[in-house]
Amino acid sequence: MRVRIPRLVIAGLSGDSGKTTVSLSMLAALRERGLSVSAFKKGPDYIDAAWLSSVSGNVCRNLDTYMVEKERVTRRFADSARESDFALIEGNRGLFDGKDVRGTHSTAALASLLQAPVILVINATKTTRTVAALVNGCIGFDPNVQIAGVILNKVAGDRHRKMLTDSIETYCSIPVVGCLPKLGADASIIPGRHLGLVPPSEFLSDDRLPGILTKIASEYLDVDAMIAIANASDEIEMEIVEKPRKSEQSVRIGYFDDSVFTFYYTENLEALEASGAELVKISSLDDTSLPNVDGLYIGGGFPETQAGKLSSNTSMLKSVKAASDHGMPIYAECGGLIFLARSLTWDGETHEMACVFPVDLKMSKRPAGHGYSLCEVDAPNPFFAKGTSIRGHEFHYSSLVGSLKELTTCCSVVEGFGLGSGRDGLLRNSTFAAYTHIHADSVPEWSENFVSTARKFSKRDKDDLIVTESNKRQIDNRSGGNVSSLECKIGAGGLG
Repeated sequence: MRVRIPRLVIAGLSGDSGKTTVSLSMLAALRERGLSVSAFKKGPDYIDAAWLSSVSGNVCRNLDTYMVEKERVTRRFADSARESDFALIEGNRGLFDGKDVRGTHSTAALASLLQAPVILVINATKTTRTVAALVNGCIGFDPNVQIAGVILNKVAGDRHRKMLTDSIETYCSIPVVGCLPKLGADASIIPGRHLGLVPPSEFLSDDRLPGILTKIASEYLDVDAMIAIANASDEIEMEIVEKPRKSEQSVRIGYFDDSVFTFYYTENLEALEASGAELVKISSLDDTSLPNVDGLYIGGGFPETQAGKLSSNTSMLKSVKAASDHGMPIYAECGGLIFLARSLTWDGETHEMACVFPVDLKMSKRPAGHGYSLCEVDAPNPFFAKGTSIRGHEFHYSSLVGSLKELTTCCSVVEGFGLGSGRDGLLRNSTFAAYTHIHADSVPEWSENFVSTARKFSKRDKDDLIVTESNKRQIDNRSGGNVSSLECKIGAGGLG
C-alpha cells in the first residue's frame, strides 16, 4: 500500500556542519506546536540517536542500508513513522559520503530510497557567493536526490546573511529556510568528547535544553517552510507486515542499563523480547551482583570514563565472572568487552575489570577501529551459526595489549579491525565478546539463539550460580580475594 508520511532529511556537506543542532531544534519546535514526531538517524550511531529520542519523545530508529537490507529499512521507517505528523531523519557526515566512490550507503542514498526531500545544512564561515556553487554542485550531482532547501550555519551578521541568501536563491532556485549565527554558549549546550556528544544519561543539566532548542528554532529556522516541504513529500510504498507477537517470556535476560552502558539498538532489545526474553535492567555501578537471570547482554558505552567506579564494584565483577564460569550465556559488544577484560589502562591508570577473558586493554588517543565491519563466523558459538556473515560497525579507542595467540576467537574479520590480527569475537564457555556492534534486523537468528541458549541454561540447577554471600566467600577464598589473580592461576578454564 502507499502511505503519506511528511518527512525531511537534515543533511550536511560534512560532519560537524550543525545537523544535530538543527534536527533537535526542529523536533523541539514541532512538539511545541503539538505535532507528533518520529525521529531517525542515518547510519550506525547511538549518541545522536539517544538525543533525538530524548527531544522527540519517541524512540529514534537507526536506518542503515549496509547492515540491513533496503526493503527492511523502508519497512522499518514506514512502520515507525506512519502514525506521526512528521518524520525527521538526521543524516551523517557529508550528504554524498558513503562506503565507496559510488556513495553506497550514504545519506543521499537513504534519501533517495525513502523519496524524502533534503534540507542541506552548510557551515558558512568565511564564505559568501561560493556557497551557491556548492549548493548547485549538490543539486546536480545526483538527480535522484531532491534538495529542497538550505540552512546556513555560523552566519557572521546581517550583511553576511543577505549575501548568502541572495546568492543561493538567485543561482540555485531553492529557498534558504534558516540562518543560524555563531551560537556561542548555546552551541556547546551538549558537550562532546572522543566519541562525539556526551550521551543523555550523563548530561547533568537542568531543564533548560528544550527551551534553548525551541528558541533557536523560533529565531533562526523557518519552521513553517520546512513543514510545507515535508508535507509535499510523495507517498511512499510500504509493505504491511503483521508485527510478530512476543513469544511467551520463558527466560530472563539482564542487561546493563546505566550511565556507563547505553549503546543498545532498540531493535536488539525488542528482538530479544519477541524471541521470549523478559528483559531485566541492571546497574553495573549500583547493583552488587547479578539478579536471578538466565543470560546477560552488555552493550557499548563509556566504561573508560567511569573505570574507577566499575573497578571498585568488585562484587559485581565477581558475580559476572562466576556466571560466565558456570556457563551463563553472556553477549558483550565493545564497552562490554572492556568490562569482561582483565584490565583497562587509560590516562596512565590501570583499572581491574571482571577478568572473564585474560586480556589487558589500553585506550589510545586515536581510534583503533572506526567504520563498517564484516565478520565471518568460523567456529562454533552459542549466538551465530558457523558460516554466518555479520555486517556491523565498530568505533573504539581501546585495543589489546599483547597478542591473541592463547585466546579463543570465533570470527574472521573481512572488513574492519576487530581485536586485531584479522580476528574478533572472544569466546569462553558461553560468553562472547567483540568490538563489532550488530543490528538485530540484519541477524535475526542472534536473538533466537541467545534466548534458546538462555533457556537451556535456565533448566539447570542454578542455586550455586546466583552469587550469594556464601559463594562470594567461596570465590574469595579460592582467588585470594582477587579475581585477576585467580584467572592468572587457573588460566581460561574458569571456576567450574
